[in-house]
Amino acid sequence: MILEVGQITTMTDYFVLASADNRVQLRALADETAKRMRERGVRVRGREGYDDSGWILMDLGDVVVHYFLQEKREFYSLERLWGDAARVEFTA
Repeated sequence: MILEVGQITTMTDYFVLASADNRVQLRALADETAKRMRERGVRVRGREGYDDSGWILMDLGDVVVHYFLQEKREFYSLERLWGDAARVEFTA
């Protein structure tokens, strides 16, 4: 899910929210994102939670990516917390 949060916060323009089934997949998502961003000249400004939290946050500047294990995503419910944000349609 992509949320356009730039009109309700100054920290970033978009949140990307995605889930993984296990910690190996969670790290693989973060690793692949970092690799693809480097290939495009986008610097990963920060990464939190990689080791063992069940939630990896990646700061890409205008975009903040949140990768969750499903139970963590349900618990924190960022979709509800940022419910005023517009949802952006995504097509692969």
